[in-house]
Parts: sequence; structure tokens; C-alpha cells
Amino acid sequence: MSVNDFWTPFALLPFLNALIIGISLISIWLIAALGLTIIYGTMGVINMAHGEFIMLGAYSTYVLQTLIGIPFLLCLPLSFLILAAIGWVIERGVIRTLYRRPLDTLLATWGLSLILVQGVRLIFGGEPQYVGVPSWLNFQIQADFIHLSGLRLFIIVMAIVMVAVTWFLLYRTTLGICVRAVMQDKEMAASFGIDANRIYSLTFCYGAGLAGVAGSMFGALKTLFPDMGGGYIVEAFLVVVVGGVQLAGSVLSASLLGELNSIFSYFTNDTFARFVLFTLVVVFLRIRPQGLLAEKMTRR
Repeated sequence: MSVNDFWTPFALLPFLNALIIGISLISIWLIAALGLTIIYGTMGVINMAHGEFIMLGAYSTYVLQTLIGIPFLLCLPLSFLILAAIGWVIERGVIRTLYRRPLDTLLATWGLSLILVQGVRLIFGGEPQYVGVPSWLNFQIQADFIHLSGLRLFIIVMAIVMVAVTWFLLYRTTLGICVRAVMQDKEMAASFGIDANRIYSLTFCYGAGLAGVAGSMFGALKTLFPDMGGGYIVEAFLVVVVGGVQLAGSVLSASLLGELNSIFSYFTNDTFARFVLFTLVVVFLRIRPQGLLAEKMTRR
């Protein structure tokens, strides 16, 4: 292979289109990481089953569409509720007994992810499934250097909405004050009458629900497989860790990583772009292990 076959020469309009595609990639990575940011940032729980929560959200949408005939747009809040309920059961039955035991939590959620994958494979089989995209999203935006599908534009808008709603809940509601109090000092929060266990349950439910919404949209974007969650968990953890386990940090890290991946993919190819991106992440975390935006408060 010659250098010209591997390296794409710079051209302004295609490069600008790559940046637009990067915005779409940012929204996908951010939506995948948002629920993980809430769970890991608030509870300190390394949820290895987060990718499987996304997969369950996709299959929930498939079932709601295929068996009940519910429109795609209505499947989004329903997937949130379904995965929030599943998250509540898992938090009460598994996670609650493992707080302050991070290694055990990691192993338990990893085992849970295997159970969920095999359970879905037993129910639906290993054949690919598909989520129907509504007709009003079947359009293309093509103007100069912009080439964007209606579905990807919808995902970008939903990413903005989900971040805005999450920010409002965390910083403009009483529940958000309680969550941040528990994050800073669980014992001190308890002395003010805050039920930390209830906050943990609500937080895990909300994070799982966000993963369900992510799965609904990803199911419309790609084919459904029982092990599809594994394709998102790596990017989600990269966004969370590089961002510093904060909402603003996750938004910033998703923006940087998404655009860098798109730029590297433009000049080379997607495989080499991932190699370079992961290498840069390792080097960055070696220099700044606390992430882009370090936590100003210490969880006790």
C-alpha cells in the first residue's frame, strides 16, 4: 500500500463534512456515556453492564414496535421507564450489597452483562433485528459541505436535550442538591436527613433509563444483536474517565474525542483513527489521571 492510498490529502469541503460527522459521533458517544457518568460519578460504581443496558433499550424498542405497534417517538420514554425499572431491581438486588467494594462491583456487573447477553440471545436468537425508523426522519441534509441524515440530526438534538435535562435535575432541583450532597459526604448528608440509599437507587434508575433511551436511538441507527452493547461500553468509559467523572467533563471529552476520531478517520481510516485516539487517551491519562475537569469534592 502506497502513502497516497493510506493518507487522504486535505480538501476543505470534505474536511468540513468530516467535522459535521464528528458532531454526530460526539452525540452518540455522549448519549452512551451520560448514564454511566451519573452512576459512576454519584455512586462510584463501575457498571460493566452499562453496554447491556443500552442493548436492552434497543430490544425494548424493537418489542414495543413489533409486538405492540407503538410509534418510535413514544418508545423513547417507554424505554427509559423499562430500563429504569430494571435498574431499580438490579440496584436493590445486587449493587446495594457491594458499595465500598469496587472490585466486587466490577466483577458482579461484568457477570450480569454476560447473563443479560445470553438471556436476550435465548429469547430473540442470534439473528439480527431491526428498529423501524419513522418516515419523517427519512431525509438527508445536503448543502455545500453538509451531508447529514435526518436520524443523525435527531440524535444530535436528543443529546442536547438529555444533557440539558440532566444538568437541570442535578443543579436546579432539590433532588440534585441531595445527589451532590451524598457525592461529597454521605455521612454528613445523612445527618441532614438525606436517605443516601434512596438517592443511590434513584440515581442508578436514572442512569439505566438514560441507557435505555440511548439504546432506542442506536437501535434505529444500527442492527440489533445481543452483544451490541460491547461496542459502546469502551467509548462510554473513555468519555467518562477522560472527562473527570463529571457532566461538564463528559460533554467536553466527548466533543474532543469525537472530533479527533473524525479528523483522524478523514486523513487515514477508521481503524487507524481508533488506534491513534486510544494511544492519545493513554498518554493523556498518564499525564493527567484525574481527567479534564477534576472533581472539586472528595467522595467519602
